[in-house]
Amino acid sequence: MVEHTAGAVKSVGEQVKDMILHHITNGWDWELPLWNWDSASSAIGAPVHLNPNLLRFELLGIDINMSVSRHILMMFIAATLLILMGVLVRRKIALIPKGFASVIESFVLFIRDEIAQPTMGKHGAAKYTPYLCTTFFFILTCNLMGLIPYGSTATGNISVTAGLAVMAFLTIQFAGMRKMGVFGYFGHLVPPGVPWWLAPVMVVVELMGIFAKPFALCVRLFANMTAGHVVMLSLIGLIFVMGAGIAAVTVGFGLFMYVLEIFVAFLQSYIFTMLTSLFIGLLIAEEH
Repeated sequence: MVEHTAGAVKSVGEQVKDMILHHITNGWDWELPLWNWDSASSAIGAPVHLNPNLLRFELLGIDINMSVSRHILMMFIAATLLILMGVLVRRKIALIPKGFASVIESFVLFIRDEIAQPTMGKHGAAKYTPYLCTTFFFILTCNLMGLIPYGSTATGNISVTAGLAVMAFLTIQFAGMRKMGVFGYFGHLVPPGVPWWLAPVMVVVELMGIFAKPFALCVRLFANMTAGHVVMLSLIGLIFVMGAGIAAVTVGFGLFMYVLEIFVAFLQSYIFTMLTSLFIGLLIAEEH
């Protein structure tokens, strides 16, 4: 099976590669058969095409494009779902929550009692649990949206995970300066008792550690969410490369990877939140 495009012939392997890349990369189209946003007729059944020049402008000679791409649209949808979830849970406050509110309360209590308090202490956990909950639920929602039909995983975009890491970085530095003061924060870069001639080296090492933490958060989330989708789609693509004879095997492995991806979606949300809490706790915990 080959595909003829513009005089060139694409092999099955190349078509599978294009399918995988199209799924894991960002773009200006959304594979949802509703209507065509660029078309005046907006025919039912046409795919959604996002305008890449909708919010594109020039500022001080710099070309700036803030148009809504597929991954940005996924983040907007995730944020909207979380806001609606918060409103729904807020309207049904009870001494003993039931149903959906009980599930959300379980997650919130877990983040507060099992993540924030062991790393920050009770006083610090009370301040930063709302941020940690927001981080956890947003990442989890984005992760799970990439596993539903016509969905796309925004957290498989390095720019998105970098943005989340920058927010974590700013929160960590704010927490440290709030606890120790600006001068005290920079003073902790040189631990007490370090010889004066070793102080410059310690400052460089500590600064590298400060920036390495959000970098690790960024790359870990991006790599795990991207790798799982690549493996799952590659297994399905083997059906077209090697024939229908291995369909049962590849579909079975694909279903296994799908279930594993659901687990990874929760796991990576937990790890990102836990490490952010740990990095904050290193600066504000009482023993420090």
